[in-house]
Amino acid sequence: MNLSPSPCELEILYEEGPCLVVNKAAGVLTQAPRGIDSMEVRVKDYYRRQERKPPDANIYLGITHRMDRPTTGALIFARHVRAAQRICAQFADRTVNKIYWAFVEGHVTPDEDTWTDYLHKRHGIPQPQIVTADHPAAKHAILHYRVLWHNEWGTWLEIELETGRTHQIRIQAASRGYPVAGDEGYGSQHMFGQPKEDPRERPIALHARQISFRHPMTQDPISVVAPLSPDWKALELPAELQ
Repeated sequence: MNLSPSPCELEILYEEGPCLVVNKAAGVLTQAPRGIDSMEVRVKDYYRRQERKPPDANIYLGITHRMDRPTTGALIFARHVRAAQRICAQFADRTVNKIYWAFVEGHVTPDEDTWTDYLHKRHGIPQPQIVTADHPAAKHAILHYRVLWHNEWGTWLEIELETGRTHQIRIQAASRGYPVAGDEGYGSQHMFGQPKEDPRERPIALHARQISFRHPMTQDPISVVAPLSPDWKALELPAELQ
């Protein structure tokens, strides 16, 4: 299953020049206000240690994209402005390929399909809503999935995102009766991962498994695979998926 050694450590998946890919921990924000833990804080601390700078040294770090707090997986950062701009342009042009693994409740049919919806991100409300195509704030949301495995209560999906909307996989799956395991806000009835006293730190069964892009300086093709966290062990996958 390629489980990572610890969900709490900063796990470097790829580093070349100003480009860094880490395996995001569950329950940690990508970016947060000062004084709150985040992947941005952890990566900046990593660079300070690598460059032997004092703890209060100013570090530039480009946030090229974000992931939901309970989600794990491959997350790209850039060490200088030019690299950040070039990676962000790839996201804007939809040339970054993103593959997610999700374990959802229910038996998803058919084995392969495309889900297309229109989403509206409401101001001040974390969860988007599905709206009609003629809604003035509608954003197109498209994903492609294939079923990897079933157990008695859920389905393992491999998902390729064509668009990257807020909570896209979570709401598209839940709206069809297949909430991501552990995602109580979208109706999940099954716990996922280790219990956490703070509900904001609880993981869900959604993992950015693979991300493919071009290095912002060399233009070399890069494809990074992120190992699963130990939280996934309880699903007891068959040997061919481990």
